Amino acid sequence: MPRSLELGLNRIFRSRWGVAIVLGVIVLAIVGLARLFSDGDDSRPSLGTASPGPVVSADPKDDDTVLETEPPPSPTTSPGRAKPEAVAYAFASAWADHKNVTPKAWRAQLLPNSTTKLADELDGVDPAGVPAERVIGRPSLVPVSDTVVNAVVTMDTGKLNLRLIAPDGHWRVDGIDWSS
Repeated sequence: MPRSLELGLNRIFRSRWGVAIVLGVIVLAIVGLARLFSDGDDSRPSLGTASPGPVVSADPKDDDTVLETEPPPSPTTSPGRAKPEAVAYAFASAWADHKNVTPKAWRAQLLPNSTTKLADELDGVDPAGVPAERVIGRPSLVPVSDTVVNAVVTMDTGKLNLRLIAPDGHWRVDGIDWSS
């Protein structure tokens, strides 16, 4: 090999650009060999040739992929027991009644409409931290199943979100969340 060509190749292999060019040539050679030795299976579409996905519309009238067409389940209540709306309203009223009451007395007002789990969570809670003083709206219900309902009760300073459960047809509040 002539001396000038040898010096030129040494400079190329020492520079970053030279290394990048050599790596690019190697990658192209590997891709070319892979195509040459492929099994000829053309059943898989190449990138960009697959059929487009279904058209999704924000308007339910235009979208035929709606999974549920049935109405939401109706909550079931045992005979002689309060409906979930009444339980949510009673609980929210007792929850807001926190002025001039001890933590023990405040918790006792909530117990008739609370699950054991929630009653345990409320043990030791200071009612002075309750951010509302009165209910100003009727509970709105969102049925999840026939034994689970989410209720939103409008209070004077925000919304009390309640999760009610009734595994035995007797509705009780099982979870509380506040949003102002």
